[in-house]
Amino acid sequence: MNRTCSAAPPVEVVSAGNEVLIGDVLDTNTNWLCVKVTGLGGLVLRTVMLRDDVDAIAAEVRGAVTRRPALVFTVGGLGPTDDDRTLAGVALGLGVPLDLHPAAERMVAERYVEFFRSGHVPFPEMNESRRKMARLPAGAEPIANPIGGAPGVLCRAGGTRIVSLPGVPGELKAIVDGPLAALLSEVFGVAHYEERSVTVDLQDESAIAEVLRRVESANPQVYVKSRARVIGSVRALQVTVSARARSAAEVDGLLETAREQLLADIGAAGYAVRRTPEPADD
Repeated sequence: MNRTCSAAPPVEVVSAGNEVLIGDVLDTNTNWLCVKVTGLGGLVLRTVMLRDDVDAIAAEVRGAVTRRPALVFTVGGLGPTDDDRTLAGVALGLGVPLDLHPAAERMVAERYVEFFRSGHVPFPEMNESRRKMARLPAGAEPIANPIGGAPGVLCRAGGTRIVSLPGVPGELKAIVDGPLAALLSEVFGVAHYEERSVTVDLQDESAIAEVLRRVESANPQVYVKSRARVIGSVRALQVTVSARARSAAEVDGLLETAREQLLADIGAAGYAVRRTPEPADD
């Protein structure tokens, strides 16, 4: 089942890194961003992983600008070495030069002074490799990195915001949860997202596919998805309903209506079905 709430702002993720494609590094960043965006009420329409290749990155940026999502994340490739090429690719894709950005240069310089005082780097002065992290696509804005040396970068192309994030997971999360929060609020607005599920004592998705189609058709603002899971040593199906709306109360009404129909219709089809317990709050 693939229906989703059409009001959800569309998002794309472009993950760049040779180390990911050769299998040295597992790309947990894309998964984390998908969870984050979904929780904020957005809709991830596309993710792609590619090598540290300027032309390939540029092609993805050009394609994204044509598709006009609300937000594009690029992940990785902001560091000081020659294989960190993401900003060059973004600049090429947008048709603008890379320029030394004074505010970004100050951010990098201040961070390396801090690193030096903490004993993490051998010298505090800027060099060309460090200055490379402050060369941004023309018209871009730097985003403070609370942990690392490379700032995040915000570019705008029409109604699309392109946010370039470092590939170190801790740095990426610190930027998204910190300095980027205001932009995310601007993109996603006031929204509430939630999901609930039922568990069916059944292993065959095809047996209830028609039921799921009826529920989805009757509840067009709700996304219905079934997936196999293991409960103890027994395989079962978990059917999840999820929705986005402007308030928790509205989401609650949407989900409970859909879940009650699932319980009734799957039960009427002759299969044991029950509400899946909600995770306990920590």
